[in-house]
Amino acid sequence: MLEMIKRFPAQLAEAMEIGENSVIRKAENSPTLVYVTGMGGSGIGADFIASFIRNECSIPYLINKTYQAPAYINSNSIVIASSYSGNTEETYQNVQECISKGARVICIASGGKIIHLAKERNLDYIKLPDNWTSPRACLGYSLVAQLYILLHLGLINGQFRDQLKKAIDMLQLETTQIQEKAQHLANSLFKKTTIIYSTDRIEPVAVRFRQQINENAKRLCWHHIIPEMNHNELVGWREKRDDFAVIFLRNKDDFNRNDQRIELTKEIVGHFAGSLIDVYSKGDSFIEKSLYLVHLLDYTSLYLADLNTVDPVEVKVIDYLKTELGKDS
Repeated sequence: MLEMIKRFPAQLAEAMEIGENSVIRKAENSPTLVYVTGMGGSGIGADFIASFIRNECSIPYLINKTYQAPAYINSNSIVIASSYSGNTEETYQNVQECISKGARVICIASGGKIIHLAKERNLDYIKLPDNWTSPRACLGYSLVAQLYILLHLGLINGQFRDQLKKAIDMLQLETTQIQEKAQHLANSLFKKTTIIYSTDRIEPVAVRFRQQINENAKRLCWHHIIPEMNHNELVGWREKRDDFAVIFLRNKDDFNRNDQRIELTKEIVGHFAGSLIDVYSKGDSFIEKSLYLVHLLDYTSLYLADLNTVDPVEVKVIDYLKTELGKDS
């Protein structure tokens, strides 16, 4: 896992090369929406894209992480299927339903049934390298592929290219500082239940960090977003919990009212939580800021796994669940 996390900047660069060389036909009609189906490490990329393009793409970018396709999918829908293995059963069933509804389907996978289906049905697809052992370590491939699909479809412009290149340069330049900061952060979270708060704008980073703590560090944690948590979860802070560590993921250009809410939330939560930690992003663009936090927090989850003396790659319980489900398929 350490080697895979180290390769994240290189993966982003490779993903850009794959995207530039991909062949995605332009939309023949004016699509009414883009719908992404994907699970776990393959699905989280869509959350990032929805956040990246919210002020640029003129049609909805919707995400579904289950088996069934919704009723609104039709011949005017663009469907992106993201599954690193190409065999994710929820995604595969969803794709089949979308095809039956007449939607145009574009696939992202390293192989498996989904790439086979794409070839069989003459669907556009982006094939990813198949030499990564953990799909959650392939976030860069997934999110960059989606950006290029949208570019080739004519739904966004190409300004993300320069932003990705700057993000790659920054992550490579600051490797040592990121690792040191991540180690310090992991030490602060050791033997604590981690609670992650962020603004709605960067919720995908919070979700990603939660999932990485779950899978890499083998710990439960939770996240919520501001301002929504100010209308519910805030009231739940009533008892002293020294074993709770609360992390606030922040950008220096967050909306000023949300900044005020964060400071007030810290004041309230600080009476009960064992520790409060601000983690700020770096970079000029929103893509740079998000990828900086992803890289920092991926390292943090890895170092937390070391402190917990667990194997960050091992996911035996997920393998067991898939095996048992396979007996009925």
